[in-house]
Amino acid sequence: MDIEMISGGLQVCMFVCVWFYIEHNGDHLKICPQGYTCCSQEMEEKYSLQSKDDFKSVVSEQCNRLQAIFASRYKKFDEFFKELLENAEKSLNDMFVKTYGRLYMQNSELFKDLFGELKRYYVAGSVNLEEMLSDFWARLLERMFRLVNSQYHFTDEYLECVSKYTEQLKPFGDVPRKLKLQVTRAFVAARTFAQGLAVARDVVSKVSVVNPTAQCTHALLRMVYCSHCQGLVTVKPCYNYCSNIMRGCLAHQGDLDFEWNNFIDAMLMVAERLEGPFNIESVMDPIDVKISDAIMNMQENSVQVSQKVFQGCGPPKPLPAGRISRSISEGAFSARFRPYHPEERPTTAAGTSLDRLVTDVKEKLKEAKKFWSSLPSTVCNDERMAAGNGNEDGCWNGRGKSRYLFAVTGNGLANQGNNPEVQVDTSKTDMLILRQIMALRVMTSKMKNAYNGNDVDFFDISDESSGEGSGSGCEYQQCPSELEYNATDHSGKSASDKTGGTGARVGAQPYLLAVSCILFLVMQREWR
Repeated sequence: MDIEMISGGLQVCMFVCVWFYIEHNGDHLKICPQGYTCCSQEMEEKYSLQSKDDFKSVVSEQCNRLQAIFASRYKKFDEFFKELLENAEKSLNDMFVKTYGRLYMQNSELFKDLFGELKRYYVAGSVNLEEMLSDFWARLLERMFRLVNSQYHFTDEYLECVSKYTEQLKPFGDVPRKLKLQVTRAFVAARTFAQGLAVARDVVSKVSVVNPTAQCTHALLRMVYCSHCQGLVTVKPCYNYCSNIMRGCLAHQGDLDFEWNNFIDAMLMVAERLEGPFNIESVMDPIDVKISDAIMNMQENSVQVSQKVFQGCGPPKPLPAGRISRSISEGAFSARFRPYHPEERPTTAAGTSLDRLVTDVKEKLKEAKKFWSSLPSTVCNDERMAAGNGNEDGCWNGRGKSRYLFAVTGNGLANQGNNPEVQVDTSKTDMLILRQIMALRVMTSKMKNAYNGNDVDFFDISDESSGEGSGSGCEYQQCPSELEYNATDHSGKSASDKTGGTGARVGAQPYLLAVSCILFLVMQREWR
């Protein structure tokens, strides 16, 4: 049934109720107080639907805002990193064509392969960066060794022997070692951070569509519209009354908060690395100059390097006299390399810089911390859902226009046993929420590894088939309606709530342990 039609019809009914004061005994009502009322059973049922839609709409709006932030930042970072690689490859190609001419063009596939592997690592993670870089320098040594010794004939077996001396002779100086360290750490941090943004986006997406339980729906009806049945159309629910109902209806979301906050802290740690020693922009932008310096170093030390290789691999066979002259004219170095400093380097990737991107994301991450524990309070701060904190005596408390006397319960599922407004089954876990907790926990571990400069393996959370709903398919504004789970709690937490929140997490552990273990094994198999 169309929400606007329901809302319009209810407004007409309440106009009749209030202005003509048609009231009768409310024994027919199932949820609202059964004293004198102007609501029929049909009106109560329509109000029940409307209160459920109001709740889902307000929660969805808050989650969609957060999801849109992570989705847009992931898109910007992804665009930036990919364009940064494109710019670096173009800069190297332009520089080497002007500096080394035909020699570079004859060997350009070596450098094309290097950037291809870097792109493949960023996109899929299926590349061992250290091994790939070691292979690049070994292949470059083979090419260089042949060029600086163009008067000799080298078999493939001989060149394999030459490559074994890459680490021992250090023909390229200290550039390979430094670049390997810089590239590995920078790429791991960049890719992990981008994946973290995607995980945050998908977690919010999967949790954003709520389907309240019958108990939650009844509580929402009593809170939002039962006052209308007593003619109190303009009286809004008391804030603490709303808080208890939201913490009951969003109990499972409240259990996300602990792992969510750990995840946010880990993201902020990696962000610091991106701003400092693991800055991928400062590594990739001058990579052409660094590789050129390594090549020049090889040329300067070519005599000593060649002599040591000849000693270790044996003397090579000279080419016939005619082929020597032709080889020198076609491929050997005829002059010292010249360092190339282009007047204009490529513009910054995606029209911005890594520092600006990271500064922006850090601010958004800090704002997103404690989102799930503050969600009930955020919902109740919406004027559609409750009166302000300052209106404690003239608000609707579920029974009449008066002060709400019950204390506000804590966040999380384990705290809902004492909720005076919503009956919540604290023994029943929400598998969707558990999966998101596990996803956050795994990604937090990846973040910590990346912070320490260690390579990590990734899973694609968007590929998981939970059966409850779709993740990445929920774009910035609209999430899939088929995502269902039990009513959960959630809220903004005051200082007095912090102890309760911790208790909820500890108290929930016994019955979550077995399910979590099974879930972890299943997800681990899927991620592989």
